[in-house]
Amino acid sequence: MMSGATTKSTTPHCVKMKKDESSFLGKLGGTLVRKKKSKEVSDLHEEGKNAINAPMLPTGTDIHPEDTLLEDNAERVMLDPTSRENLKFKDLLKVLIDWINSELEEDRIIVKDLEEDCYDGQVLQKLFEKLSGRKLNVAEVTQSEIGQKQKLQTVLEAVNELLRPHGWTSEWSVDSIHSKNLVAIVHLLVALAMHFQAPIRLPEHVSVQVVVVKKREGILQTALVSKELTSTTEMMMGRFAERDAFDTLLDHAPDKLNVVKTSLITFVNKHLNKLNLEVTELESQFADGVYLILLMGLLENYFVPLYNFFLTPESFEQKVHNVAFAFELMQDGGLKKPKARPEDVVNLNLKSTLRVLYNLFTNYKNSE
Repeated sequence: MMSGATTKSTTPHCVKMKKDESSFLGKLGGTLVRKKKSKEVSDLHEEGKNAINAPMLPTGTDIHPEDTLLEDNAERVMLDPTSRENLKFKDLLKVLIDWINSELEEDRIIVKDLEEDCYDGQVLQKLFEKLSGRKLNVAEVTQSEIGQKQKLQTVLEAVNELLRPHGWTSEWSVDSIHSKNLVAIVHLLVALAMHFQAPIRLPEHVSVQVVVVKKREGILQTALVSKELTSTTEMMMGRFAERDAFDTLLDHAPDKLNVVKTSLITFVNKHLNKLNLEVTELESQFADGVYLILLMGLLENYFVPLYNFFLTPESFEQKVHNVAFAFELMQDGGLKKPKARPEDVVNLNLKSTLRVLYNLFTNYKNSE
């Protein structure tokens, strides 16, 4: 057991202990709040009415008159109102908002509405700087439309320079972001979240319908087009994932996989056996994060207080919390931030789990 070990100092996380934890314990031995400016659109009512009655317009779609003030051969894309009420789309918006607020908490920035809070470039600037660690040469506060677009131009150029080499098509522009095009804003945020491996779980297969309004020879035409915002997590992460030894191993030498797994199992059991615990399956037994946390305590010779994590996690969120906490302990121990996301480990992604454990093996293989 771990007598004489020091206690790891961590920020407490409230956890309710449950009755079924007793057996396990036995084994352990003990704002940007902005007001939307109103526009004068009285002179556009007639043109807007014509757009609403256009032959190609989907039934029930509401187009505001100001959305139809277009130059000839120009077009505007708007989210169809029915898609705005889609539950998966709403879930995606919430995940992105919570992620931004978590990242920008130190800047005291609170995002409540992606359209109203991201269009002027301020939030996008701060988010990109936080994620990339790169300071952009832009004015801190820009009230004028010209200043806002200049800031957006700088931010989006930096984003595109980062993402384009990975094959990501820019579904956003200065004009689309500044005109509060929610679909363009979401496309951009999803790309950033995927590239920087945000510790969030984006809902998969989210698509929306958008209304495309075009003006041809003075006549407005409309069409309904489907836009995919997210695919599967594996496909989205595949754009940015760096191929490593495990990719090669699984693709070209699967016969050697069992040898690697046996070596890792031997390594983790050497330490977990001190707590009368044993691992037989790497994919499933590390998926809730508990063994990862206990293993880190053993490797670094400290006891992790039980109130810092969920000893018998039940929900997906509780498991993600545990794995993310284990990742924090790894970084506290001087290890690099794991390439895998906590969600990938929880979802039984073998390569992600192998990468995490192999990193521990490399750093602690000589530990007693």
